[in-house]
Amino acid sequence: MGFFGELQRKFIDDFIVKDRYMELVTGLRNTVIITIFSLILGVAIGLILALFKIVARQNRKFKVLDIIADVYITVIRGTPVVLQLMIWFYVVLFFVSEPIPVAILGFGINSGAYVAEIFRAGIQSIDKGQMEAGRSLGLSYWATMRYIILPQAFKNVLPALGNEFIALLKETSVAGYISVHDLTRGAYNIRNMTYDSFLPLIASATIYLIMVMIISSLLSVLERRLRQGDRS
Repeated sequence: MGFFGELQRKFIDDFIVKDRYMELVTGLRNTVIITIFSLILGVAIGLILALFKIVARQNRKFKVLDIIADVYITVIRGTPVVLQLMIWFYVVLFFVSEPIPVAILGFGINSGAYVAEIFRAGIQSIDKGQMEAGRSLGLSYWATMRYIILPQAFKNVLPALGNEFIALLKETSVAGYISVHDLTRGAYNIRNMTYDSFLPLIASATIYLIMVMIISSLLSVLERRLRQGDRS
């Protein structure tokens, strides 16, 4: 039959027969859902933690906020994400039968610890005179933070947030440990049905690569537009 004939036979058996390609389609859909909602949750948690640390270090009366943020970041960054997922699914939320919401929660909480440090560094990179200027115009501390500091900080941290988005996308490949049918699990399911590892795993890796390239391109376009806005 030859190499290419055998490859064609395996392709048909892996993806066409019994619509096995749907394993990858379903996995891709779940991977995208988990990644997007986890990022939203992670950004929200990260921003709150970053503000906790900044406010606490400017006013020692709020030192407890700094302690809470430090403990959170230390614990989350110091333990593997796959173990965090398993603890959430099998211990804390053992009564929840649907694994996708648990995966979103687990990945979001994990991402929040990293995003917190990204936002903290971005906010602290803004010149202190910006805050003083906002306060001199009669704005409150939080209004100045919202309308002056945070928009500038967001531009500064956009590349780092983009990297976190890409890292989060790839980290979701361990969601199968809590029975999530993600992209990697889809390839594994095909392998179990056909006993062929090569094509399903290569297809899964290729899809991840394409998604990362798309995200990188979109982030580059956004960064260019933001730079153009700064020059105008």
